[in-house]
Amino acid sequence: MPVEIQSLAVLNTAAFLLCVYFCAYVLSILVLHLRTPRSQGGDHTGFDWHIVIPCRNEASVIADTLHRLLRDLPDVTVWCVDDASDDGTDAVLQSFSGDPRVRVVSRRLPDAVLGKGAALNAAWQTIERHLPADVDPERVILGVLDADSYLDPRCRSALAGPRYFGSTAVAAVQVEVRMIQCARPTAGMGRLARLLVRLQDMEFRAPIAAMQSLRRYTASVAMGGNGQFTRVSLLKQLAAEHGTPWHGALLEDFELGLHILLQGSRTEYCAESWVAQEALTRIRPLIRQRTRWAQGSMQCGRYLAAVLHSRRVSNSATLEIAHFLAAPWFQLLGTPVYLGCLAVLGWYVSRTPGGLTGWWTAGGWGVLPLIVVFGVLPFAIWGLVYRNRSEPHLSVSAALGLGVSHWLYSYVQSVAVWFAFARMLTSRSEWQKTARDADQTPAPDDVAAPKAPAATGTGSARTAGPVTAAGPVTGSGTAIGTATVRRPHYRPRGTVSVPQPPVQPTPFDRPDVTVRSRKRDLTCTK
Repeated sequence: MPVEIQSLAVLNTAAFLLCVYFCAYVLSILVLHLRTPRSQGGDHTGFDWHIVIPCRNEASVIADTLHRLLRDLPDVTVWCVDDASDDGTDAVLQSFSGDPRVRVVSRRLPDAVLGKGAALNAAWQTIERHLPADVDPERVILGVLDADSYLDPRCRSALAGPRYFGSTAVAAVQVEVRMIQCARPTAGMGRLARLLVRLQDMEFRAPIAAMQSLRRYTASVAMGGNGQFTRVSLLKQLAAEHGTPWHGALLEDFELGLHILLQGSRTEYCAESWVAQEALTRIRPLIRQRTRWAQGSMQCGRYLAAVLHSRRVSNSATLEIAHFLAAPWFQLLGTPVYLGCLAVLGWYVSRTPGGLTGWWTAGGWGVLPLIVVFGVLPFAIWGLVYRNRSEPHLSVSAALGLGVSHWLYSYVQSVAVWFAFARMLTSRSEWQKTARDADQTPAPDDVAAPKAPAATGTGSARTAGPVTAAGPVTGSGTAIGTATVRRPHYRPRGTVSVPQPPVQPTPFDRPDVTVRSRKRDLTCTK
């Protein structure tokens, strides 16, 4: 057998095995997702709710987010972590100084800009010091939101249900993530921007939601960076064992979930509630975001041995976690395999008598249905699932179009994985903040974290009462530092204005309105 035929056979076999593995996984999460029933809510008043919002240059969005939270969840305490912002975020947060429900934890260089996990740890340690001594940590829930978030006003009732925090076995819950522009279209967005918004919304509400449905059966639900809620009792356990609840991986949310599972606690996914965030409307910031996610997943690979040896993690959960941690490495492997198949196939076609036409008529046409079945279909099917489960106003043709676009959109992740791999090889692990179109000050591509932070940092939590407390150094080496709680005072920064526009009602503001009756409001692909 000629060498080129042997090479093609080997590459085709490798590609076929990868495709079968991927298709089997897609089929399993699809079936479980479609069969997942809805759960009833509960009484949220039996819990004490706290929400942490890390803020690094969020002046363009944080005011609206706080207005919505204070309006929709009036008895929730919101902790904003100003992580050495230089765009006027501090001035915006100061404008809420008259509301005792808003607390500000200030972090300054060189002990700031160490990543999202360090900011969350700073908030956590401040919260812990200011909780009443007689509080039941099992009944205190700490949620994490992005600065551009819109949280479902009925979120707490859904989370208090018997499937979630109504069960003492559940330590953490992740809610569904949506894209806010689908309910509140931004004027002036081009076709590509609108398509990217819809694709991200479909990604979180279809394939990612389906992955979480599988994880519910395997008891390995993963936490997300936006819309995660955790019992304070569990965070105290993690802090007692590791020094801090959050650690150094760029995928600090998934890392937290792993630690929860290794503690023997249960995580859950709540599809009955949601948090909406801003979608990215340009390819470059999207690749930067996915690069951070992919590198964070690679970093979390160091926990695989602990998961494999843990008696607290079930066998099914171990397999699912191993699959997730192996996914970026499979993508790295798949890229040269598929490119090699194309190269050898192209060479073979060029050597066939009659060229492309001769190859096609000689049976080469059989490659096309294989590409459709094993390459396009596993991605395209999610367009129909998205229409069935989330957006029934979409036409079948629009759903199929979204599905095919999702196939092309998936290559963004393939590119991001290679960027992440390059960063791993060059030992780069600095946090890269994703810039938004509305940001007043462009975010730098890379914000380098100090390699040797000081033994004590400086942070301040500003509330209505003057108290001072010293904060310890974290177990992971990140200094949380001294937390000072004092009466706020407004210190304007130059000519920075404090935007506080009235919050306009959106389709998300009207929970009684059905999906079909708000078809026009939700359409962002036209």
